[in-house]
Parts: sequence; structure tokens; C-alpha cells
Amino acid sequence: MKALGRLSVSEIVLLARDPGSLFFMLAFPIMLLVLNSGNDNLEILFPSYLAMILAIGGIAAMPGILASYRERKVLRRLAITPVSPVTLLLAQVGAQVLMGLAGSVLLFAVGLVAFDVDLPAHPLPLALAFVACSLMTCSIGFVIASFAPNDRAANLIGMVVMFPMIFLSGAAVPPEALNSTLRRIGDWLPLTQGVQALRDGWFGTPEAFPLLVMAGIIAVCMAIAGALFRWD
Repeated sequence: MKALGRLSVSEIVLLARDPGSLFFMLAFPIMLLVLNSGNDNLEILFPSYLAMILAIGGIAAMPGILASYRERKVLRRLAITPVSPVTLLLAQVGAQVLMGLAGSVLLFAVGLVAFDVDLPAHPLPLALAFVACSLMTCSIGFVIASFAPNDRAANLIGMVVMFPMIFLSGAAVPPEALNSTLRRIGDWLPLTQGVQALRDGWFGTPEAFPLLVMAGIIAVCMAIAGALFRWD
């Protein structure tokens, strides 16, 4: 546990030093919020933006980090030490969750102070949805990292997967703003379940279905990543 804690702190520090992660997970959602401040239903954007923050970290950023560790033989070297490579992977997940939480808290603070948004209606279901969505996006990131040959390819694949997903799932724009065809496509995307669960926790009626679907996606993705992931 001490090794996991130390590695988690180290991974968080490394993420905090990355300008790309800082911008897209902390500043970018706030910029979108300000740009959409004239929207009468501004609150509807908050849970969507939370899903977007988590997708940026888990799907777009994390695969490149893991692929670079493999490419630089970091995982290989850890395998011959008392610290397991799995510990580093868990630390990276923890760092992504905490960075996503930081971006979400900062976004909500700006919304509360600048736009007087209401508090979430169901804090506990919202927290559960946040954790489930974060783990789901990280599990997708593990799959990408498992077959990407290097960090450049992992970054590219992550971006290619993430950007269409955040727009078609309603994470970047509300699902109501999409036409019927795009909404039907978005219904089949994993992040759509995260958006729905977060929206239910924020101002709707929490339901188990999106959480169960995300749990299934996590299980399938981790099974695939476990079968394909190379340590060196």
C-alpha cells in the first residue's frame, strides 16, 4: 500500500506538470462553460462536462503514458523489483481519477460562484456515477494502450476514439442538441452511459441501468486489456 501511495503521488505530480492534461482537464471545460453561459439551461451542461473531463484523461491521455512506460522499459524494470508493474497501472488510474476530480471541482466552483448553479440533487449517486465513469474510461484507455505499438500511436488512437465519443455521447454538447441520427449512433457509445448516469445523479432520477452497463464495459475492457497488454 505504501508503494501504491508513493507511485500515485508521483503520477499525479507528473500529470500536473503536463500542459496538455492541465489545459484539457482543468481549463478547457471552464472555457466551454463560459462560452455557453448564455444558455438558459446551463446546469444541463455540468454532468456532460464531467464525463468529458474523465474521457480526456482516461481515453486520450492515459494510453500514451502507459505506452511510453512500456517503450522506455519502465514496466519491465519494475517487474524485477518488489513493486509490481500492476501497482504502477493502479497508480496511474488513481492519478487520472484525482485529476478528473480536481477538474470537476474547479468547474463546479466556477459555476457556483459565477453562474449561481444549484447543488447536485443526488450527491451519492453522482459520486458513484463519477467513479464508474472514470473507471470505464480508464479501462478503454487500457485497451488502447494494450495494442498501440508506441506512445505516439497510443496518443493518436486515443484522440481518434475520444473526440467523436465526447461529441456523439453528449459529453461536449447536450444530447438534445444532436439530430436523431447522431443520437442513435451515440446510444451505442460507452460514454453515453456515463453521461446519463452523471445527469441522473445531478438533477434526475438515479437508475441502475447505466451503472450496470458501465460495469459490464469495465469487465470486458479489462479482460481484453489483460489478454493483450504487453509489459515490454
